[in-house]
Amino acid sequence: MSKSAPDTFDWHSSRITPATPITGSYRNTQNVRRFFLAQCGAAFKFDRPFMAWLKDGKPKTMADAVAEWKRRQDFSK
Repeated sequence: MSKSAPDTFDWHSSRITPATPITGSYRNTQNVRRFFLAQCGAAFKFDRPFMAWLKDGKPKTMADAVAEWKRRQDFSK
């Protein structure tokens, strides 16, 4: 069994792009909030179901997260 590389992405200060993978160390930091506000607009906010989706362990990127947040907003109208 091989060990995977350590998860060293710094969610507090590293540059987040749409291609950034959501890793096991993912945190809802101010840096992440700024990214989502820039991508989703001023209406962006975290809610429990979205945070659970972010941390469900399935492979995804920040672009996937933006698309999911927007999908949930369209669905809730």
